[in-house]
Amino acid sequence: MTNTLDRPAPSGSQDLASPGLVDTERVADLVGQLLAAIGEDPGREGLSDTPARVAAWWLSFLSPQPSATPTCFPEQHLSGQLVVIGGMSVWSLCEHHLLPMNLDVAVGYVPDGEVMGLSKFGRIAQQYAGRLQVQERFTREVANEIAAVLGSNDVAVAVRGTHLCMSARGVRMEAARTTTVQSGGRFESDPVLSQQFLTLATDRWRTA
Repeated sequence: MTNTLDRPAPSGSQDLASPGLVDTERVADLVGQLLAAIGEDPGREGLSDTPARVAAWWLSFLSPQPSATPTCFPEQHLSGQLVVIGGMSVWSLCEHHLLPMNLDVAVGYVPDGEVMGLSKFGRIAQQYAGRLQVQERFTREVANEIAAVLGSNDVAVAVRGTHLCMSARGVRMEAARTTTVQSGGRFESDPVLSQQFLTLATDRWRTA
C-alpha cells in the first residue's frame, strides 16, 4: 500500500496526448513494415486495411474525450461519511511491452461539505488510462487528481490489474492479478477507515 497524496491543481485533459501528436499516416506505414518484417504480406486480403485500422486505434486510444470540469455538489449533512465507488473497468497499455492491461478501479473518499458527481470518477480513470502507463503510476495519478478536485487528501484508490504482458507472454500466468493502493489523509491515519474502504473496494474481486 502506498500512502500520502500530492494535491496539484486539477489537470483536466491538459496532460493527455493531443490528436495532433498522432501521425496516423506514419503509424500505418510502420504497421505495414512490421507485418512485412514478421513474414506477412501487408497487401493480402485480410491485412490490406489493417495498418489503417491500427493507426485509427492509436489515435482513438491516445485521444480520449476530454472530461468536463468535475461537478461538486454541496452536501453539508454528509460530512464524515465514507463513499466508495467501484466497478470502474478501464483499458490501458503497458508502456514496457505495448500490451493491454485491464484495470478495475475503486475509489473511496470522505466528503467535507460537498460530494463529486459519480460519473466524474469514471471519466478521471479513463483519462489517465488513455496513454502508455504502468499500474502503479496510474493509481497515484487518479488519486492525486481526485484529491485536487475535492480539495481534500481524504482519498483512497485501489486498482486490480490484469496484464497481458504477464498472462500472454513471459511466464504466461493467466490468473495473475496485480493490486495497487494509494491512500492519503484520514485513510492513511485511521486504520479502521482504511480497512472499511479495502473491504468494500475489494469485495467484488473476491467473488470474481
